[in-house]
Amino acid sequence: MRILLAEDEPFVREGLVALLESEGYEVNAAKDGEEALAMFRARRPDLLLLDVMMPGLSGYDVCRAVRAEDETLPILFLTAKDGDADELIGLGLGADDYISKTASERVKLARIASALRRASAQDGLTQGDFTFGSWTVDAANCRLVHGSEVVELSTREVEILRCLRQKPGEIFSRDYLITRFWGVDFEGCENVLTVTLHRLREKLGTDAPRIATAPRKGYFYAQPGPR
Repeated sequence: MRILLAEDEPFVREGLVALLESEGYEVNAAKDGEEALAMFRARRPDLLLLDVMMPGLSGYDVCRAVRAEDETLPILFLTAKDGDADELIGLGLGADDYISKTASERVKLARIASALRRASAQDGLTQGDFTFGSWTVDAANCRLVHGSEVVELSTREVEILRCLRQKPGEIFSRDYLITRFWGVDFEGCENVLTVTLHRLREKLGTDAPRIATAPRKGYFYAQPGPR
């Protein structure tokens, strides 16, 4: 599991990275809110661990920006304050939990593990196979399967289908999809997403309309209509 940590104090940041890596987590560490937001957009983590007080963008600012793009990512705040006011503000922005910096290592790890378990239980599409219209997406082997028919996919194509399928009807903007799947620093052809989705629709055949276009807004997974 991949954790994105944002903490401006080097000593605290290094200690948390060492603790989390000792438990087998992959950790990307940001020194401030701006860097954390860029890292989130470049590669979605499985959990976001945010210091509340940071220069520039605060933890609250980052949480608000992330929630505008991703409603399901587990977000935990790290705080030196234990006041109810901070907790209410944070949870009102969509954070899943709070961890006090003074908590023991055991408590910190338990809260993180609990948030990851809840997220996994709520979303059965985060890993493994899933359906897309009449197709089954064989994620491990990167292919579409329908009876005896098999169509090869790239890893990126699998994850684009997964992203759309996770939230039927929700519109994903072009900028969001390009940033998520090609990276925040992508400087290639601006038509790369259009070309990729055209290729995916060709592979989906009669299920091509499941990748629906919202004019001037983006793309979404259209639910199959009644038979």
